[in-house]
Amino acid sequence: MATIPTVKLNDGHEIPQLGYGVFKVPPADTQRAVGEALEVGYRHIDTAAIYGNEAGVGAAIAASGIPRDELFITTKLWNDRHDGDEPNAAIAESLDKLGIEQVDLYLVHWPTPVHDNYVHAWAKLVELRDQGLTRSIGVSNHLVPHLERIVAATGVVPAVNQIELHPAYQQRPITEWAAANDVRIESWGPLGQGKYDLFGADPVVAAAEAHGKTPAQAVLRWHLEKGFIVFPKSVRRERLEENLDVFDFELTDSEVAAIDAMEKPDGSGRVSAHPDEVN
Repeated sequence: MATIPTVKLNDGHEIPQLGYGVFKVPPADTQRAVGEALEVGYRHIDTAAIYGNEAGVGAAIAASGIPRDELFITTKLWNDRHDGDEPNAAIAESLDKLGIEQVDLYLVHWPTPVHDNYVHAWAKLVELRDQGLTRSIGVSNHLVPHLERIVAATGVVPAVNQIELHPAYQQRPITEWAAANDVRIESWGPLGQGKYDLFGADPVVAAAEAHGKTPAQAVLRWHLEKGFIVFPKSVRRERLEENLDVFDFELTDSEVAAIDAMEKPDGSGRVSAHPDEVN
């Protein structure tokens, strides 16, 4: 079983650098998929209220027999729960479905700027952390102006920002801001979500062949060496094992630079919606 390295967050807690994401895993399949991920060796599970599969994650946790303090569980506040005391109710519902008393990381899922309530949502997450309902707090899909505003309003810097990030779309303004402010980047959609032939690109193929690995493993290794936290998704056990088998090799500086150069111009590599358009 692989030993997954941990990354220290700006609040002193540590997070496994590679985890298992359950975005788009059907609720009926979630307990089995998460159970297999835990059997294979994953200890970091990333879910969200909007995924509709928190109960399946909770069932897998309960059935695994793994001590709670050996797991790292993330879930997220959905867009329609930002106002008033809704964040309190939302995390209570998530904890009940997960069958745990505290999550390790709670995120504001999207800033939803048209409603102009993400600062309030962030302030509420600070309260939830202080109440002990979550150990760490962060955001997802927040751009630099959103980040600057929540920090200016609360004085609290997120522990992480979970963003779409892969070789075709690297979001450098956000990663540079994060590095300057001690915020860890979590990559979602780390393999490009099938929109781009990342696995057939010359830099990826060359790196994979040089180390006797698959193209997917080479891309995941690129994320790890950039310092990003990553959680690829799969419901196939063999792919779960493959994605975890990335700690026995390192890319060279030139291999990393070649993959860096794969970014599409002018942000055209984005697969998901723009954060200002998700409301």
